[in-house]
Amino acid sequence: MFVGTCWDNAAVERFLGSLKHDWLFKVHHPTREPMKKDVVAYMRYYNLERLHSANDDQSSVNYEKSLLGVNQNKL
Repeated sequence: MFVGTCWDNAAVERFLGSLKHDWLFKVHHPTREPMKKDVVAYMRYYNLERLHSANDDQSSVNYEKSLLGVNQNKL
């Protein structure tokens, strides 16, 4: 059996912490449907727009594209 480390979930824990503290706790959600839509919207924001200091102040998607050498102007 594989034994994990505390670092295995670090990225997910960071995302969920940001989701809760930056997004969900600031908006009232009367039912699950609006919350689901907000989570999807936050995931798009987090990956496509939010600048991450660990990624040279780029969004996650742009940082990964830069590592792959993808020309972002063509996308």
